[in-house]
Amino acid sequence: MRRTALVAVLLAFVVVVMGAWVRLSNAGLGCPDWPGCYGHVTPLGARADIAAGTTNPAGTPLAMERAWKEMLHRYAAGALVILILGLTALAFTQRRVRVRGAGMLCLALVGIVLIQALLGMLTVTWLVAPQIVTLHLLFGLITLGLLWWLWLALNQQAPRAARTSLGLGHKPSMGWEKTFGPARRLAQLALAALLIQVALGGWTSTNYAAIACPDFPTCQNAWWPDMEFGAGFHLWDPLTVNYEGGRLDNAARVAIHFTHRLGAFVAAVAMLLSALWVLRERGLSRARWEALAVIGALVLQLFIGITMVEEGFPLWLATAHNGGAALTLLAVLALNFRLGAIAARA
Repeated sequence: MRRTALVAVLLAFVVVVMGAWVRLSNAGLGCPDWPGCYGHVTPLGARADIAAGTTNPAGTPLAMERAWKEMLHRYAAGALVILILGLTALAFTQRRVRVRGAGMLCLALVGIVLIQALLGMLTVTWLVAPQIVTLHLLFGLITLGLLWWLWLALNQQAPRAARTSLGLGHKPSMGWEKTFGPARRLAQLALAALLIQVALGGWTSTNYAAIACPDFPTCQNAWWPDMEFGAGFHLWDPLTVNYEGGRLDNAARVAIHFTHRLGAFVAAVAMLLSALWVLRERGLSRARWEALAVIGALVLQLFIGITMVEEGFPLWLATAHNGGAALTLLAVLALNFRLGAIAARA
């Protein structure tokens, strides 16, 4: 079950990154129907059907490159669903080992998969509406986070030799009680700030607002540019409009991008404070590696974000920025998990 969970974590990470690649390359409507592609399992079947003179069910021209990007993402997501269902079956059929909360985590994952399937369908049928695409991204990261938490929980229940090699088999150091409360609150605050920042990042991407601030650290050569926050964060619009390429004016997109930068600053400070608090306290030495992972992921993500702006938002860097967000989420979750494990073992 641990091995299956680890494979699921890796595949979920791939699905998240592929979703960003599809979205950023404007391939979200490469197959404008769901779950197939122009009524077929593959774009090849759709091309043969259209070439034979059959009426195009979507009424839009078939672009093979965009269609394959979209379908590859759907294939990977489908494989992830199979793994999650397999994990759920294992959680309720294995009798030799019981992991606390594993069954509930798996049931939550099944529920989120159903929500994701609905959001995936609505993403296409509602013409990549920013609200739906942002929710699709968030639930994708929640899926990744829950799978990661499940894997951490399974490793905590591993045999002693395996737990020792993972640093999970030790008692907390002396004096940890005085520092544990603030450390855990800071870690939870860092997680909350990161989730809000991820939502802002999704809103920035789905509204095509990334290029609204093509310079750094200023935005359009100003520290406080002209912005329209009301228009930028108007959360509901007609669902019959095609949002591919974006529909907001420049001032609204600047407001979205600028807010994302402010959110990055707040989230970075919260994560840095959480990690440094753990590193400075001897009583929390067992969470040292997780704290270092948070700092490493944060530095990597900030580097990717700044470089992306300076290089003119190339596709590969924009996709890597989404991958960096996923890695940062895993690091912050690992820190929260380890602090919880220290408390449970005390």
